[in-house]
Amino acid sequence: MFPPRLIVVPVDFGPASRTALALATHLARVTNAELVVLHVFALPPGGLGDVAARMSREASARIISDAREGVAAMIASLDRAGVRPRVVLEEGDPRTAIGELAAREHADLVVLGTHAREGLARLLIGSTAEAVLRTSPVPVLTVRATGSAAPAAETASTPSAVST
Repeated sequence: MFPPRLIVVPVDFGPASRTALALATHLARVTNAELVVLHVFALPPGGLGDVAARMSREASARIISDAREGVAAMIASLDRAGVRPRVVLEEGDPRTAIGELAAREHADLVVLGTHAREGLARLLIGSTAEAVLRTSPVPVLTVRATGSAAPAAETASTPSAVST
């Protein structure tokens, strides 16, 4: 639905997700939409034995703590001017978790940063953005990094910064 009432922006702390977050914040501001900032993380598998299990729990706690701090730092760096993002941290694979959250939250739009890998790197690593574009139950706006998150709202209208 447009204008969007709820926008989901997944973040991985890289330049592309910083640009996407800045653009999503701008869109939320001008449309008065709710903004959900999503970070999807993977926890280490549990091991055998008491020592391995304790190490796994400690590593898991650290991963979750780092995720909270990373998202808080990204949000703090923005000019939110009236936008109060809601943060969601989820364990899983971002290629499926993003669409699942968008459906669960009845989102109207996903704003997703893309690394724009090509060739062998894309073949070997895969593309989260491509997987989300193929499976998302809602429209997805993909955004490439602009070099700095500050001008994202202005530069996102140029063909080099945005693809759909």
